[in-house]
Amino acid sequence: MPADAHELLHTLLHTAEDLLPVIPFLYLCYLFLEFLERRVVNGAVAAERLRNTRLGPLAGGLLGVLPQCGFSAAAAGLYAGRIVSLGTLLAVFLSTSDEMLPVLLAGGADPLFVFLTVFLKACVAILCGFLIDLLIRRRHTAEGASSFDAAALCQHSGCHCESRSIFLAAVYHALRVFLFLFLVSLGLNLFILFVGEDRLGALLPDIPVLGNLIAALVGLIPNCAASVVLTELYLRSAISYGALFSGLLPGAGIGLLVLLRVNRHPKENLLILLLLVGIGTAVGVLFDSIGVEAWLRAPGGGL
Repeated sequence: MPADAHELLHTLLHTAEDLLPVIPFLYLCYLFLEFLERRVVNGAVAAERLRNTRLGPLAGGLLGVLPQCGFSAAAAGLYAGRIVSLGTLLAVFLSTSDEMLPVLLAGGADPLFVFLTVFLKACVAILCGFLIDLLIRRRHTAEGASSFDAAALCQHSGCHCESRSIFLAAVYHALRVFLFLFLVSLGLNLFILFVGEDRLGALLPDIPVLGNLIAALVGLIPNCAASVVLTELYLRSAISYGALFSGLLPGAGIGLLVLLRVNRHPKENLLILLLLVGIGTAVGVLFDSIGVEAWLRAPGGGL
């Protein structure tokens, strides 16, 4: 088999391998949404209680840390159905680390330093999630933007799920979203294959603020290559610890793709993207300015 054909086949298989574990999360997410939708009044009440749970960002930040991209995908679907709050969604997105953990460990980073980095990322995600919910909860409620909206997901995809069982309806939605994720992810993987990760890394200048902003924009790329490039550049001392954080915080992976696919409010999607970039840039600049990396690498992890 020619080298190019072998690389294309490898990219195809790698894309499918990365996304297959997401299917159960998507299925359970849509099964839950279908159940609530068909419960009508009771479902809306349950959705309202879940969305207004004060500890949502805490749960989201902790789940996002787990090395499974399905949590960010499920959070995006639940947010589109107005089951979880914006703060909870952002907590999941911000705490998701994609390939950072294995790359750091494989690169010889001190395990305690890696643990503290993951812990700090989760703390930032949880804090930002609580702040976002605190700042905009009233505004969302007043505008009606947080009303239970599971039926809108069916309307958006043009299906007629009322004629199917909730199990088949959930399969239908999960497979539609999976197909979208597969096609977009395959396109991104092919783009990175031909462009090369080195060229992607060359976009990141080691310049305060500007470097953090560009790192945050690179982190938005819904592909594991972004977190790999950022982490490898950090291990080679090509970017600062703050720039690494700036890029990793917005790196929600396929969760962003699911959000753009199923959430029918473009302005909201744009706001979320801006929040991710803004938080990533600001936190990275702050960490560089106060020397967080030196504090974490101090004897005892600075504790």
